[in-house]
Amino acid sequence: MLAAASRSRKVILFSPPYAGKVLGPPLGLLSLAASLRDSGYAPVIIDGALDRAYLKTIAGHANDCLCFGVSLLTGPMIRDAIEASKHFRSLRPDAPIIFGGWHPSLRTAETLREDFVDVVVRHQGERTLVEILQRFEAGQELDLVAGCWFKRNGQIRMNPDRPTTPISELPAPAYDLADFAAYERSSGQRKLPYATSIGCPYACNYCTDMVFYNRRFNAYGAERAAEEMVRLTERYRLTDIALVDSNFLVDVHRAAAIAEALVRLGAKFHWSFQASTDLLCRMTDEQVELLAAAGVSHIGFGTESASAEVLEKMNKRHQRIPDIAEAARKCARAGIRVTLNLIFAYPGEEEQDRRETLRVMGEIGTRYSNVTFSPNVFTPYPGIPIWLELTELGLREPQTLAEWADIDLGASKLPWLQGRPFFELRRGIAYFLLANEVNKAGLRARSEILRRVLSLVRRPLHWRLRNYFFALPWELWLSMARRWLVMRRSLLTGQSLSRELSGEA
Repeated sequence: MLAAASRSRKVILFSPPYAGKVLGPPLGLLSLAASLRDSGYAPVIIDGALDRAYLKTIAGHANDCLCFGVSLLTGPMIRDAIEASKHFRSLRPDAPIIFGGWHPSLRTAETLREDFVDVVVRHQGERTLVEILQRFEAGQELDLVAGCWFKRNGQIRMNPDRPTTPISELPAPAYDLADFAAYERSSGQRKLPYATSIGCPYACNYCTDMVFYNRRFNAYGAERAAEEMVRLTERYRLTDIALVDSNFLVDVHRAAAIAEALVRLGAKFHWSFQASTDLLCRMTDEQVELLAAAGVSHIGFGTESASAEVLEKMNKRHQRIPDIAEAARKCARAGIRVTLNLIFAYPGEEEQDRRETLRVMGEIGTRYSNVTFSPNVFTPYPGIPIWLELTELGLREPQTLAEWADIDLGASKLPWLQGRPFFELRRGIAYFLLANEVNKAGLRARSEILRRVLSLVRRPLHWRLRNYFFALPWELWLSMARRWLVMRRSLLTGQSLSRELSGEA
């Protein structure tokens, strides 16, 4: 049995830093904090993405806390989670360390083998964490605490999973614990990640969501979601809300009802979400325009591929290729920006599949100026249904928590795509993005002369993509030189970068 650490009811909740722009307060920790506070605990949230001196901050709270909790995803943030946990353990060897979140839920036993991890909360953690802390305070064992695994005398004990709680029955996340002014200073936006639902009913073979949420859609009612979004934006003076729902449009009638309620309530903020194109295509043009009227400014679609064969391998039968262009058209008509996410190098993908995807997506980008693309090389996240197939193809599965830190978006070495084919793919993606950038500039150009010039520039790019020929990439060299000059001018003059060059969606 783990001994109670102290009489303090302070609980440290730590989110490790991640690469890139600060996205906003960690919603998962805010949700945990609300349940803890309702049970009489005093949660302290430390966001490593915002507080780069997080080791010092952890030390400042370590002496009088009940435990140290860490939530993390697979990837580089694991390194910082390990560092922070060892630091805390050196300060408070008597206090338990609890891991939770996506990666520990998917690789529970492996995470518990680390000597600095005492307990893992699996999947939805709000009620599980409260019960664990109550047991700590009472000096009781964690046997039969549903939703957690723990160690006793170095041996891993596996409790049954806890049934999922409807999110409408949980207290609203503790948004008041977020320093929105600090996030605004860091990101330049007063923005909140927010979830109206969790889970997705689809079973895509590359996605951990189906494993984590067991394909169950768990959602707020439309009125609650709309009213809370308006209330939060008014209370915290937010300009943007980024929905982190796995697939916001699973219930298109609910989505339309949320939009109707936001219009009725006079919502004055922008919001974005991610969804699948088949669901948006079930909506009429008027319903999509209603989304725009309610403040939707951007939608991300997981289109992944324009090869029917690859989509079949992904178990993504719901993704019909004609729907991709139709979703772009509906959003263009409504004035909504669109990002089409792509996955290349999926197991079994051939060069002809990649060429077809680049061709189809290139045509869509040429027709619709509201479309941008986010191409990525397949990343093998833990727990996905095709893990056995990946190992049979020669992928080495990480064996420790630290090794999983090397699994980063697009950075993994895939045994089935190396050498020249991988080089050509990366260069093909670069040409595809450059061609789309030129296409968009041509569609926006007001001068006929500029449009003709850009049309001439576009021709060799399209020829390269059609023929999959990327030798002597002088266009890429010129593009890189232009970016370097713009970056240098920005540093010298203080002028802001364009959206494309600053990396914004």
